[in-house]
Amino acid sequence: MLVFAMTAHEYAHAATALRQGDDTAYLLGRVTLNPIPHIDPWMSLLLPALLWFGSNGRFTFGGAKPVPVNPRKYRKYMRGDILVSSAGVITNFFLAFAFSFVFVFLGVLSRAMPGAGLVLDTAQRMMVHGIWLNLILCFFNLIPIPPLDGSHLMYHALPPKAGNWYRGLQRFGYLPLFALMFLFQPVVGILLTPAYAVMRMLVRFIAPYQVVTPLAGLY
Repeated sequence: MLVFAMTAHEYAHAATALRQGDDTAYLLGRVTLNPIPHIDPWMSLLLPALLWFGSNGRFTFGGAKPVPVNPRKYRKYMRGDILVSSAGVITNFFLAFAFSFVFVFLGVLSRAMPGAGLVLDTAQRMMVHGIWLNLILCFFNLIPIPPLDGSHLMYHALPPKAGNWYRGLQRFGYLPLFALMFLFQPVVGILLTPAYAVMRMLVRFIAPYQVVTPLAGLY
């Protein structure tokens, strides 16, 4: 579910960039739901493994390979930048709702097929993970710190001078983000409050259709 959520996120960026006139990602084979072109050896594999084993399973972090774009190719720069930057988080947000409806469908199906309860229960568990992971990817990427998607949206909301200074933070790469996660972890929890709120709302919606395992108290 995590691989699909990350792949869909990057695909949305690449496909939206192509629609806005930028074929950079397309020429590199990134307009695809095949996860392999979106995997970065360091960010997707080595770093998460090092953090996971180094913290004895208490913490990990990673990401897919960023989609390369050339904003100068957008037919309208500001419109294109906003649409491309928000495409990934919008996709994750709607996937969370899509998985919720699949969960409900599986619950209804279990009433017509009582003998398939174990299989359908497993499928529902997958849907719950899909809902949660997509909400985390959505709202985490909306944090307005470079290089996350939210920083692009914040840039356009600022006055030109402040916006140029703010965008200049991109030269530090992932350092500002790592500083936030390692030094200000409570702040990250606060910024992810909308993800928890939406998850609670969706759990209330899907819980009556659970096959076996109660969902109350999971989130």
